[in-house]
Amino acid sequence: MPDWKGWLFAAIGVLLGLAAGFAAWGGHSEASGILAASPAVKLTPVAAPVVGGLAPEFEAADPDGDMFVMSESRGRVVLLNFWATWCEPCRAEMPMLEARYEEEQSTGMLVVGINSGETTDEVRTYGDALGLTFPLLLDPGGEVQALYRVRGYPTTFLVDRAGVIQHVHVGSMDAETLDGYLHAMGLN
Repeated sequence: MPDWKGWLFAAIGVLLGLAAGFAAWGGHSEASGILAASPAVKLTPVAAPVVGGLAPEFEAADPDGDMFVMSESRGRVVLLNFWATWCEPCRAEMPMLEARYEEEQSTGMLVVGINSGETTDEVRTYGDALGLTFPLLLDPGGEVQALYRVRGYPTTFLVDRAGVIQHVHVGSMDAETLDGYLHAMGLN
């Protein structure tokens, strides 16, 4: 005969443990603490960025203090590139990203570089040294990087005119690969 009393007590113990955990947690969310830490960045939390899903909303400033708001770029193809000054593959692909930005600007394409954790001066100096004219945004606490679940540099998200992520590329990208992504999105 099965020991149903033992199973019942085990089930009650698990439920009480879960209830205690939720009570201790207190309904904390990322929006109530970690993601709201930086005054330069405003975010709207989402489950995770995926191909076919809307690009997560965020606001971030460039080195001059001008704000970029992701949702305000609707109607444009947006290439979000997460990078760092110390990342050699990032440095290698930046001239190609700049070239595509210059070539495709008239089509409404926007390239946006998002730097995590480095100073305004470091980002400005890097952009100037490479002759970058597309927006370079500051993500001092890594909130945007966390929102987009970036795990390595460079990581690039290509977002269509409706704000939907069409491609995610982790690692360095060559011109042929980028051109393929852009062609699939109706550019070049």
